[in-house]
Amino acid sequence: MELQKEYAQPKSLYIYLLVAGIVLMAFNLRPTITSLGPLIGMIQKDVGLAHWSAGLLMSLPLIVFAIMSPLVPKIAGRISNELTLLAGLVILLAGIGIRSVPLTLFLFSGTILIGVGIAIGNVLLPAICKDKFPQKFGLMTSVYSTSMGLIASLASGVSVPLAVGMNLGWQGSLLIWGIPALAAIFVWAALVKRIQGNRKEINRTQSGSTGVWRSPLAWQVAAFMGFQSFLFYVTISWLPEILHSHGMSMEKAGWMLSITQLIGLPASFFIPVIAGRFRSQVWIAFTLSLCSLVGYTALWLGSSPVILYGSILFIGITLGGSFPLALSYIGLRARNAGQAAELSGMAQSTGYILAAVGPSLIGILYDATHLWTMPLITLILISILVMFFSMLSGRNRFV
Repeated sequence: MELQKEYAQPKSLYIYLLVAGIVLMAFNLRPTITSLGPLIGMIQKDVGLAHWSAGLLMSLPLIVFAIMSPLVPKIAGRISNELTLLAGLVILLAGIGIRSVPLTLFLFSGTILIGVGIAIGNVLLPAICKDKFPQKFGLMTSVYSTSMGLIASLASGVSVPLAVGMNLGWQGSLLIWGIPALAAIFVWAALVKRIQGNRKEINRTQSGSTGVWRSPLAWQVAAFMGFQSFLFYVTISWLPEILHSHGMSMEKAGWMLSITQLIGLPASFFIPVIAGRFRSQVWIAFTLSLCSLVGYTALWLGSSPVILYGSILFIGITLGGSFPLALSYIGLRARNAGQAAELSGMAQSTGYILAAVGPSLIGILYDATHLWTMPLITLILISILVMFFSMLSGRNRFV
């Protein structure tokens, strides 16, 4: 068919545009969140937020992810993946602008819009990769997950220098992440225009009822998605504060968060590729989870720079590899693109409910004890749960 012939041409403009669109969309899935952690202290002082409400600010996008994720495949099935992603980017850009107004109402309402925009990309990118690149799913997952990690680490590192060094304040530092959103809007607008003349593309990935909500394996994938996201969002929210409690300056602690994510980039790229070559990923899951246990235990016991830097190394590996592994499970445990979209929506909905608890819970534990001991013990326990569900999800089965 004509559309299949177009995909078969490796040098076609459409393929290049589609890959560019996937990468640019990936650029927008993390920085609006990871840039917030190093700036949370400034925002608390300026707006007047307690630790629990600052934690809620970090958790709010995850709550939105949980609500929106099961709705996204249905919306995309009615219009198209491309048009749905374009709408998500417009909503994201609006949220970035609103969140930069230094008032509590705008801070939280803008964050909600940001969550809606990111949720759309979170759910649809695995389905798009499964649909458009079924033979290269692992590679495309590597490409966009690595892109996410790269921009996320950059956002964490430059947040404080932009706010302080360039005198942009926390508002300007957050507002600057509207630039990649704007760039992605132009590309996806071109992709939407390209498919307007080909109505066969519409509903290509609509899956109908796949029964994933009744699948034990799907729930295991969802639990893994949730608990690894719990670790990620707690880390980007509170790692700078934890390191600051060990005597680091906030600027250096922000760069340590950036380095944590940079360390994970090789794992982010290679894990999906390696996972796609094996029927079972249990051993990969065990190795990553072991890194998590070592990293957070070292952070808990950390009393010297050597131990702290070691904890950064192991945490970086596990954060860099766990999320791409969860994305890989969405494709590897599904039989087709439609089922992948349903599994993606289901796993991210239920998974992010777990993840949303993280930043606020850790903030509450710190407020109650004024120490980071209980929060870090909690992360160690969560790491054990990550190991359990990631190994279950890694078995050679389909939902």
